[in-house]
Amino acid sequence: MDAVRGSPLGTLFRPDNMINQNAGAGNNWAKGHYTEGAEMIDQVLDAARKEAENTSCLQGFQVCQSIGGGTGSGMGTLLVSKIREEYPDRMLYTYTVIPSPKVSDTVVEPYNAVLSMHQLVENVDATYVLDNEAMYDICYNTLKLPQPTYGDLNHLISAAMCGVTCSIRFPGQLNCDLRKLAVNLIPFPRLHFFMPGFSPLTSRATQSYRKLSVSDLTQQTFDAKNMLCAADPRHGKYLSCSVIYRGAELSTKEIDLEIAGMIDKNSHFFVEWIPNNCKTSICDIAPRGLKMSSTMTGNTTSMQELWSRLTDQFAAMFKRKAFLHWYTGEGMDEMEFTEAESNLN
Repeated sequence: MDAVRGSPLGTLFRPDNMINQNAGAGNNWAKGHYTEGAEMIDQVLDAARKEAENTSCLQGFQVCQSIGGGTGSGMGTLLVSKIREEYPDRMLYTYTVIPSPKVSDTVVEPYNAVLSMHQLVENVDATYVLDNEAMYDICYNTLKLPQPTYGDLNHLISAAMCGVTCSIRFPGQLNCDLRKLAVNLIPFPRLHFFMPGFSPLTSRATQSYRKLSVSDLTQQTFDAKNMLCAADPRHGKYLSCSVIYRGAELSTKEIDLEIAGMIDKNSHFFVEWIPNNCKTSICDIAPRGLKMSSTMTGNTTSMQELWSRLTDQFAAMFKRKAFLHWYTGEGMDEMEFTEAESNLN
């Protein structure tokens, strides 16, 4: 918290809205959801309510969380369920960092992640799935950064977040908001887990040699190496996708032709029972420092790779009841684990 307050962006946050407590959740979902988190949830909801009352037309909420630890997963899902109770008719989006395939911070990540997913399936309108490892790969291989920091990863996430919400904040030819995105991207209520992609991503050395064009942006946006989560879109099919272009002199016709051509060439990666399943939006204001950019939101069946990996890790530990006493000691029941696992399957 002090690092945020002391950073150049610290002045953007109202001091009253920075709520913290000395005790952590100790990588325990039950602590974040039932004990430590429950103690301060009213304070958090009160701050959210004050901000919501200041708005003239509240579009929805965006929650940023990680589901490998205890606070982001346990308290994050508690916050999500309380917001859903309090504002049932507003959009609720989450940007969720899931445990990476190869790098594990804590042993109980699979428990925390599966218990959180159970809540996200039920209470959230849409979830953008992010993955530290996939973003490290982008920093190493595409941006050619020798030692990426969390700041670099956050920069990638913020670029994708800004791209998704830019139509709400800036004028454009073809606008899109959180509700439109959800209507166009979610064919069935439970299938609301999206894969984000962003372009242009170029290393500093090659930036001056690259001329941005709609074709170039589209190609890089759909490139499997540019996805911010560790699922490979080539291993499944797109149910639907949305591409938001930003730039001053973009032609709607050129964009439509480019997308149509791309879908035509790669038709085997798109399900045939949803025609015209790629939505495009255009915003006139480009991001700072770029002439144009594009943000892709994909709803693809390859996300099952992530869920099957999590459930396999979860099952391996749960059948031996490993580390379970930390959760039951905080008042949880074994049945909750079984329910969460069956909901994800």
